[in-house]
Amino acid sequence: MTNLVLVVGGTGVLGQVVVDQLLASGAGVRILSRGRRRERHSDVEYVRGDLRTGTGLDAAVSGVDTIVQCAEHAHHLVAAAKQADSPHLVYTSIVGIDRVPFGLFRRKLSDEQLIADSGLPWTVLRATQFHDLIAVLFRMLAKPPVLAVPAGVRFQPVDVREVGDRLARLALGEPAGRAPDFGGPQIRAVPDLARSYLAMVGRRRPILPVWLPGRAFRAYRGGGNLAPENTCGTVTFEQYFTEQLAAGIAPYSDAIHDYLRLHRPKGPR
Repeated sequence: MTNLVLVVGGTGVLGQVVVDQLLASGAGVRILSRGRRRERHSDVEYVRGDLRTGTGLDAAVSGVDTIVQCAEHAHHLVAAAKQADSPHLVYTSIVGIDRVPFGLFRRKLSDEQLIADSGLPWTVLRATQFHDLIAVLFRMLAKPPVLAVPAGVRFQPVDVREVGDRLARLALGEPAGRAPDFGGPQIRAVPDLARSYLAMVGRRRPILPVWLPGRAFRAYRGGGNLAPENTCGTVTFEQYFTEQLAAGIAPYSDAIHDYLRLHRPKGPR
């Protein structure tokens, strides 16, 4: 019998990759999103619902074998899943949420704990920062004549396609609990990444490392956002970005811009 997988956030950047991989594996796919979106696949069922309010979730989870959550807010989804047939819940998370005191990270950690304590079969995959998130960060920082970057901070960017492939495989497998973290192939200092970005887009900016205060930036400087023992990805930042530019695709989106605007770390606490 074909597995039926509900992908929550299946119209987003990561969710679309997961959907494509699941379809290629022969799974049945249902996508939950809040609003009307262009339907990319004729063989996918599209349903509407809201994770914040719980509206539409009972119908969305009905009859599914697995749920892949590529979005925030797990409370109502967990409740709906428990009322259904206890499907396998696969949750997408972020490396460092237990080490970096950042609002979004705290919410993701709370979701993880809720899922682990729910009694549902579950899997959590934490990944490092996506390449396109790093690209849009530099796009924003490169607008002034001087590109100021946080001093002492490193990133381990990873290709969203590789993370999506791993999520799809986890969704079609047995519940794994906390799966091994999925990190990018290289750990890079932010000024180094900034120089590569400027070279690839053909812009000149002096790069100014700025020492930023606060617990969040102290945790970043300590490598709290990195997974040095889990360099699972193979696509580097330069490879990904060059590919996107050659294809005429802007490697950033309004959704990522809003993410950065709403969830940027605060000052000292």
